[in-house]
Amino acid sequence: MPNPTAHISSNMKSSLKEKVLVTGGAGFIGSHLCELLLSQGHPVTAIDDLSTGRLENIQHLRPLPHFQFVRETINNALVLDRLTSEAEVVFHLAAAVGVKLIIEDPVHTIRTNISGTEAVLDAANRYGCRVLITSTSEVYGKGVKVPFGEDDDCLMGATSHSRWAYAASKAVDEFMGLAYHAQYGLPVVIARLFNTVGPRQTGQYGMVVPRFVRQALLGEPITVYDNGQQTRCFADVSDVVAALARLVECMPQAAGQVFNIGASQEVSILELAGRVIALTGSRSTIQFIPYDQAYAPGFDDMRRRVPALDKIQALIGYQPLRGLDDILKRVIAYERDRLAQS
Repeated sequence: MPNPTAHISSNMKSSLKEKVLVTGGAGFIGSHLCELLLSQGHPVTAIDDLSTGRLENIQHLRPLPHFQFVRETINNALVLDRLTSEAEVVFHLAAAVGVKLIIEDPVHTIRTNISGTEAVLDAANRYGCRVLITSTSEVYGKGVKVPFGEDDDCLMGATSHSRWAYAASKAVDEFMGLAYHAQYGLPVVIARLFNTVGPRQTGQYGMVVPRFVRQALLGEPITVYDNGQQTRCFADVSDVVAALARLVECMPQAAGQVFNIGASQEVSILELAGRVIALTGSRSTIQFIPYDQAYAPGFDDMRRRVPALDKIQALIGYQPLRGLDDILKRVIAYERDRLAQS
């Protein structure tokens, strides 16, 4: 059986690069970022309380000599202080994620996102670390100007709808990060992620692609919310983490700025369901479910979510390498393996 860490170990540079701390490092995106940074020669420490992250995401990394995993919340001040003191760069990915989780546990969402980011920024400021904060396209709210540009106005729904708690909390994260840069000179960059997908993403908290793929592989109805005409642009996690690493490499040019990261290929959710059925060879049917039934009464959604990518393309030459069908095939292969092992 091939060594799952061989491709990382063989690529390690002879002289190690900067030490990196990844919060949320056992999560879907965080684990892929850890892989990339290790392959580039960085000693990496991942901290994750495994509330949404999974140990299996990083199990293949744990034998590596320059990888360390710490199971703890970033709100443990003593642990975070020690880990940050040993790092030169902090990628802050730890957050409450997923529409379903946000609806069901809004207090956790707000506390995790705002207090966690404040703790990370305080620690990074003590030790002069460079910081990248991952934010979300959700901060654009119900804006209708497409594509969404980094300096566009944000229009969120009423505070009586907990669905917007995540967007509001991530917007506060951005304000805090940019304030630490403006007031203290801390090198901080904000990355707004648009619908990142790929292997290891779970549909447990409402993520649409793994949910559709698993339903198709099991021959269950594909549950499309509302009429399926809402559109999204899906970016592969490998393209996204490469962009995150490049943004940090481009400090100080990137410091104090916000960058969209995503893809420009727009697809309706109904069309997405059809593509999943075709690529899996499934006999699944499509079942439409009202938002009120899927989430909560009065649920708001964004009809289109398309990023303007000119800014990040100008700085780092960003160009997504994987198209939608390629992304879906990777997720299908991953989910097939998981089902075979269950």
